[in-house]
Amino acid sequence: MREASCELEKELFKNVFDKTPDYIKNLDLLNFENENEFTFTLKREYLYPYNETTNPQGLNLKEWFANYSKEAKVSTAGIRGPQNILFPQDTRFPINLVGIVLATLAKALVAREKYPNKEIRKLVGSEVRYNSALYLDAIARIQSAQGIRTLTPCNRKTIPIWLASFLAFKLDLVGGEYITSSHGISVKTATKDLNSQGSQYLPEESLEFVNKIQEIFDIVEQYGTYEIKIASKNNPLIDEEIMKRLNDGIDLYVEYLKSGVAENLDLVKKMQRKLFVECVGGCAYKTLSKVLEKLEISDKYVWNNTEEDPFFHSIGKYSVSPKGKQEFYDYSVDATVIAKRQDGTSFFPVIESMNYGERLKDMPCGTIVLITDPDHDRLTVCQIEANGNIPTLEEYGILYIKLDEERVLTVYSANQAFLMLMNYRTKQLISQGKFKSHPRFMIKTTASSLSWNEWAKAHKIKVVNVPVGFKEIANIMKKVELQLRNNPDKDVIVEDVFGDEINLGVQPRLIFAGEESGGMIMGSENLIESVSGRKAIAMREKSATEAIIVASSLSAKLEDENMTLSEYLSEIYAENNIITRYDVREDIAYYNESEPDIDKLKQAKIEGEKQRTKNDLFYLSLAIAQKEDIMSLDDIKNVLNDTFKELSFDNLKAVKFVGDGTYLEFTDKYVEIRPSGTDAKTKAYAGGENIVSISDFARILGNYSGERTELHKKFISDEFYNNSKEIALDYYLKFVNKGADNSVFEIPEYNY
Repeated sequence: MREASCELEKELFKNVFDKTPDYIKNLDLLNFENENEFTFTLKREYLYPYNETTNPQGLNLKEWFANYSKEAKVSTAGIRGPQNILFPQDTRFPINLVGIVLATLAKALVAREKYPNKEIRKLVGSEVRYNSALYLDAIARIQSAQGIRTLTPCNRKTIPIWLASFLAFKLDLVGGEYITSSHGISVKTATKDLNSQGSQYLPEESLEFVNKIQEIFDIVEQYGTYEIKIASKNNPLIDEEIMKRLNDGIDLYVEYLKSGVAENLDLVKKMQRKLFVECVGGCAYKTLSKVLEKLEISDKYVWNNTEEDPFFHSIGKYSVSPKGKQEFYDYSVDATVIAKRQDGTSFFPVIESMNYGERLKDMPCGTIVLITDPDHDRLTVCQIEANGNIPTLEEYGILYIKLDEERVLTVYSANQAFLMLMNYRTKQLISQGKFKSHPRFMIKTTASSLSWNEWAKAHKIKVVNVPVGFKEIANIMKKVELQLRNNPDKDVIVEDVFGDEINLGVQPRLIFAGEESGGMIMGSENLIESVSGRKAIAMREKSATEAIIVASSLSAKLEDENMTLSEYLSEIYAENNIITRYDVREDIAYYNESEPDIDKLKQAKIEGEKQRTKNDLFYLSLAIAQKEDIMSLDDIKNVLNDTFKELSFDNLKAVKFVGDGTYLEFTDKYVEIRPSGTDAKTKAYAGGENIVSISDFARILGNYSGERTELHKKFISDEFYNNSKEIALDYYLKFVNKGADNSVFEIPEYNY
């Protein structure tokens, strides 16, 4: 068994080992320790359930595939799920070696059909999760067996997701594969598929290869077997040399940064105080440290957790569940997650597991702490402040944890932190005389802060709202670029997910794109060009490195002016007359994702999904009913006031379906109820003028059972209720496809 790094990980391993049956432990289907070329034979028996007597070779791949294809239709960030971290061939889990082999082959076959007689180049990368090196090796060897040149990082080591995305666009690759589950729990993983733009696959792109897997299964059903070739480990089409010459793409990325957010770092170079960088999982350090060296500012940082660790240094891990049960429990590594203790008090389970009382004891007041996640695309911003500032922090809704008797660590939500970063970047451009050279716009998810809208209005910046997920942000970018390419002298007009047409002006530039979950990107003054001349207004994936560069510049400015982040945030609120300054998020998980018994896990997830779906459909059916002219706004108010008697919906202005959730717009706040597309979870977001009010709305609406009331049934028939999800999907696809860039990527003649 794999050696554990600590007692908690040992407990996790023991749980997994004990719950894995012997027939899984003894599987020997795919031996990637064999460095030579070999063939994997997919058999008909593998498609059906295991039975010790009648089907001892059963892998139940049909059931695996049914769930996999279901998720492909709704996935927001790769097809994710738990894996058996000790026995990765365990097909009872959503992510497993056999499944990755099948999906990789299917994607390779789709690419070959699209680009016959062309040199196909893709990239594969990963972060630090369990079995990532194995999956990377499998993907590279299967693709090369299909004649695809596969770029891998030097020595097949880790790289961040944003670098894989950047290189897919910059080098004009057909796409890429990246192994991650973002800030998800340690036992989760995914293959995040990147297209030629470096953007995550949209559902229709995923369905292409899902359909190809079905074709393979049909062949197996008909003929009994299907042969899958695995290339040798040193196949010449597995190409490390290109990435070696490019310094793993770091030089190209630094060049990109210098043309934008890293154009002038003089103030950073003069800083006296160090910035504290938390590398959760360790993946960030290898790349980020090299970027900072190239920018000549590496001496301004101190580091924590630079060693790569799939258990993420025990961050977010506890031996007691939120319900007080003695069991292994993983809160993920999302630093902004807030949980409840048994006594009802709130706490930051992820940050509190970082032991900052000890680790930050020698760092001075004013130190800014930058926390990045395992694939290094999200950023959480914190600062050490004096206890005397607590009244101000509470006034502005800034959360904090106690470090010692004299100091606290402020924890800024992405809504707060990114408001500061976009404001700082805008002032940079104004001081350089560049801001008015183009009309400016922002792309944000509907779940993100209303304060961003108020700030944007004050700066005459147009706002485009999209569903949650960076692929949705990238889709708007591509729509804008299509118009810039076809009609460079005309106004660019796009429709957002609210159905509003937004005129962005002639030759607009993106000032900021981001989401409340901690991912952001800044736009470029000059369009970014790929090697073959394709142009983009911004990169397609959120980047914690880009965010850290802007945060570093802001930190230098605040040190120079002797200001704290909280003072800077309050200044922004005052300067821009921002009223809706408070935000909350309720994360409702309907089961323990860390349950090691896969049968219990599956059943708990199924029951949890039922709860999630009931909650979702209660609100969604109201939004769709209004859209279909079955209900008026007053009807909806009556239903909601009848259901939630402790709340008032009298000032409700609109109820809207926003692509992946239901958005309730009030005169003084918003509430969005959004079901996870990939798990048994509900997220309830709220923002507005009064912290107590929005907290109540998010908590009560998010945790509602979804039980239909008599008044709800009076307006909405069972048939309409049951069909509302399909109707909503049609509306979503119309939004995605309106004005979309459907041009087919053409593979260039590669000269590198």
